[in-house]
Amino acid sequence: MKVAIVEFMRVGQLYPYRFEGELKPGDRVIAEYERGVGMGKVVKIEELETADEIPSIIRKATDEDLRIYEENKQLEKEAFKICKEEIKSFELNMKLVRVEYMMDRKKIVFYFTSPTRVDFRALVKRLASIFKARIEMRQIGVRDEARIIGGLGLCGDELCCSRFLRTFNPVSMKMTKQQNLNINVKKISGACGRLMCCLWFEHELYEEFLQIAPPMDSIARSGEIEGRVVYINPIKKTVILKTEEGLMVEVPVGDVEVISLPEEEIDKEVV
Repeated sequence: MKVAIVEFMRVGQLYPYRFEGELKPGDRVIAEYERGVGMGKVVKIEELETADEIPSIIRKATDEDLRIYEENKQLEKEAFKICKEEIKSFELNMKLVRVEYMMDRKKIVFYFTSPTRVDFRALVKRLASIFKARIEMRQIGVRDEARIIGGLGLCGDELCCSRFLRTFNPVSMKMTKQQNLNINVKKISGACGRLMCCLWFEHELYEEFLQIAPPMDSIARSGEIEGRVVYINPIKKTVILKTEEGLMVEVPVGDVEVISLPEEEIDKEVV
C-alpha cells in the first residue's frame, strides 16, 4: 500500500498517512496530527506491506484551504504580537518563538523557550478569552528555536537544522578533538549556542578515515618523500608530511607507509 510521508513544519517530524487518489512529493494536504488539523507537505511516497494503523489524509489541499492557510499566517503574526505583550504584563520568564494556527482555527499553539519551568496558566486563560480558541503552550529547546527561526551558520550556509537535519543527536567534545578543530567554544558552537550539529553527522566520516590514516606525529613515507605526519584531512583523504628540511607535502593517504609510531602509540601497543 502506498503511504504519503508528510511534514507540517519545515524539516520537522515526519508523519505517515494513507491516501486515495494521486499524490506526489510537494503536494499540500490537510491531515490531523498531534497538534490538530493542519496543512502539511508531502515529502515522499513509500510502499508499505500494511498500513492498517496509519491514519488517512483528510484531503488534498484545495484553493480554499490555501487561502485559509495564508490568512492564518497573518493571524499568527497578530497573535505573536499580542502574546508577547501579555507575557510582558504577566512578567513571565519565557521567550515566544512561533505561533501556529490550526486549519479549523479552533486551536492555537504558542511555542516558547525558557531556562526554567513556567507557570503559564493565567496567560493561557487570558489568551483563550482574547482569541476564543483552545490554547496550547509548547516549550521547546534552543535547537528547535534555531530550526524555526533559521539563519546562517559559521560556514556561511543555511543552518543544517533548518535545511535537512530532522533529528538532533548528542554532540560531544570528543568529536571536536577527533576532527582536529580548535577548542574554542565560539568557533564550534551553532546559532543555538550548543555544539554544532555538523560535528555529529560528519563524525562517521572522520572515524572511518582515522582507521586507515597514520597516527599524528608518526614518521611516514610516500614514494621518495619521508617526514612526520603533522595533519590529516578526512575530506580530501590526504596526509601532510613535514620533511627534515621543513617542507610541507600533501600526499594521498593510500600512498602513505608508516615507518615508526609516536612514543604514545608504541606505549599503547606494549600495554
